[in-house]
Amino acid sequence: MSTETNEKQQATMRAVSPRAWGAPDVLVPVETARPEPGLTEILVRVHAAGVNPVDWKTRAAGAFGSWGDTPILGYDVSGTVEAVGPGVTLYRPGDEVFGMPRFPEQAGGYAEFVAAPARRFAPKPANVDHIQAAALPLAALTAWQSLIETAGLRAGQRVLIHAAAGGVGHLAVQIAKAHGAHVIGTARADKHDFLKGLGADEVVDYTRVDFTEAVRDVDIVLDGVGGDYGTRSLEVLRPGGHLVTLPDPTGLPDPARAAELGVHTGWTVVEPDRAGMLAIADLVERGKLRAEIDTVLPLEDAAKAHAHGEQGRTRGKIVLRVEPARGH
Repeated sequence: MSTETNEKQQATMRAVSPRAWGAPDVLVPVETARPEPGLTEILVRVHAAGVNPVDWKTRAAGAFGSWGDTPILGYDVSGTVEAVGPGVTLYRPGDEVFGMPRFPEQAGGYAEFVAAPARRFAPKPANVDHIQAAALPLAALTAWQSLIETAGLRAGQRVLIHAAAGGVGHLAVQIAKAHGAHVIGTARADKHDFLKGLGADEVVDYTRVDFTEAVRDVDIVLDGVGGDYGTRSLEVLRPGGHLVTLPDPTGLPDPARAAELGVHTGWTVVEPDRAGMLAIADLVERGKLRAEIDTVLPLEDAAKAHAHGEQGRTRGKIVLRVEPARGH
């Protein structure tokens, strides 16, 4: 290999980028500039990247966020520290990390390398591989921040989780159980055994039963569905209870009705948070939290991953496997 060729490879990386905002097939493999870690940043060689609904919603419409000259989706990453920028003391090259950097701006997880602030990452739990670790950050942080920080979950409370078998839902079930809650989930019948295996105490088949007739006296509702689920969920909450909505805030219930029932409501958006990542890593290491992997595809098949995810039938998470970078 010539010196010129080697220098070019060191300066570039493989990634997947949308040619434009639209259908899954706009995602194509590209060769683009490799990022460099700035002040307080680390450069992570990505081994695996998680795929989340925000990815395909952004790809379809452009959505929010600041995008570079080569737009690169992906917020969930797990990999190895390649280099550290000035001022970084938390990590050294070779350390294994996972995290959700820069949300909602471009993080660039669908690539061989990601550069981001060191404190947007946490040490990867030693008892899981990179595929497992990459499935966790955004979905687990969403569940953690919603249940523990926003709703103030306490042991003994009753928690209703909609879309309980999905990416956020199945992690929320485990987090709630780890904190001593009585957990009720809504899901299709073919996913009931899966959820019970995660610790769910009750499961409601929403295709056959109206959950408002099957569930009562709930302290917290985590709504990952949207639409009229928020309004209907008000009726199953105790006074003083919390409804945490994750999809579009236009689906929030009437504030007057919520006030009449004495129920707290609100829309929650996940934030990068090292303390939350450390708490999640602790649960993983103690065997209290594990991501269910629905599908693993190579980086170049990101379009297939999005098409699969948009069907809305996944159990757990979709993950992209990123092959080792050239020269490593």
